Amino acid sequence: MKLFAFIASSLLYLIPVALSVSSKPDKFEQYQSVSRVAPIQLDDLSYDDITSKPRDYHAVVILTAMEARFGCVLCRDFQPEFDLIARSWNKGSKPDDLKLLFGTLDFNNGKATFQRLMLQTAPVLLVFPPTVGPYAKVDDSPLRFDFSGPVSGDQIYAWINRHLPDGPKPPLVRPINYMRIASGITVLMGAVTLFTVLSPYILPIVRNRNLWAAFSLIAILLFTSGHMFNHIRKVPYVVGDGRGGISYFAGGFSNQFGMETQIVAAIYAVLAFSTIALAMKAPRIVDHKSQQVAVVIWGVVLLGTYSFLLSVFRAKNGGYPFFLPPF
Repeated sequence: MKLFAFIASSLLYLIPVALSVSSKPDKFEQYQSVSRVAPIQLDDLSYDDITSKPRDYHAVVILTAMEARFGCVLCRDFQPEFDLIARSWNKGSKPDDLKLLFGTLDFNNGKATFQRLMLQTAPVLLVFPPTVGPYAKVDDSPLRFDFSGPVSGDQIYAWINRHLPDGPKPPLVRPINYMRIASGITVLMGAVTLFTVLSPYILPIVRNRNLWAAFSLIAILLFTSGHMFNHIRKVPYVVGDGRGGISYFAGGFSNQFGMETQIVAAIYAVLAFSTIALAMKAPRIVDHKSQQVAVVIWGVVLLGTYSFLLSVFRAKNGGYPFFLPPF
C-alpha cells in the first residue's frame, strides 16, 4: 500500500509538469507570434536565444546601426528593403515545414553581440541554418553577407533563397506606389493639355520641311566627318608638328584629330550648300545676268572647296592619286 501510494503521488506530480511542457510552444512559434509580418526587434539576449542550438528553423538576422550619430547611410537605406523581404516572406505561401525567422539587431541593443562578432562595419546580414529537422546541415555556421555598397531587396532576397532548400518560395511583392501613379497621371494630363493648347503653334514648326532638312544635314555632316570616331577613340584636338607649329591633320586614313574633324565638316558643309545653291537657288533667279554670275560664283566655290578637300586627302596619305587645281 505504501508503494502504491508513492507511485500515485509521483504520477500526480509528474502529469501536470508533462502537460505544461507539452503545452509550451516551441521557439519558432514563440518568436513568430511576436511579429508575424515585420522583422523581430532583437537585443543581446533574444539574439543569443534565436540563434542558439538546437533550432529547427532558418534565421535571417541583420546587424545594423540606425542612429544618425553612426553615419551609416546604407543601414537606413536598406532597412525598408529588409522589412519588405520579411513582410513578403511572412505573408506569402510556402511549405509548412520550411521555417524562417527574420530579425533586426541594432547596435544600441546589441553592443555585446557586435563586440563578440568583432564587427567594425554595418550592416551585416547573417543566415543561420537549422541544426535539427529535415533541413539540418552538418555545417551549421552562419552565412554572412557584407554590404560593399547599395544593394536592392531583390538581390538580397535572391541571395537568401539560394541558401534555402529547393522548392516553392513566396515572391518579393512591393506595395503599389499610389503617389507615383497619381503623379504620373497628373504629368501626363498636363502634357496632353499643354500640347492641345500649343498645337496650333507647334505643329507648323514640327512639320516644317526646311527645319527637318537642316537637322538632317547637320547630323550627316557630323557623322560623316568622324564625330563619333573622336568620342570613341578620345583623340587629341591638335598636336605639335615638332617644329614649333601645330598639325591639324593626322597622317593616315585611320587617324584624325579633333580640329581636323571640324575642318572636314566645314568643307562638307560648303560643298553641300554650293550644290544646293546651284540646284535650287540659281534656277529661280529671274534676271539672266544675275543668274550667270551666281552660277559662276557657286561653281568656283564648289571647285575650290573640292580641290582643297582632295589636297587634305593627299596630305593625310601621300599615295592618294587624285588632285584638282588650284590646290
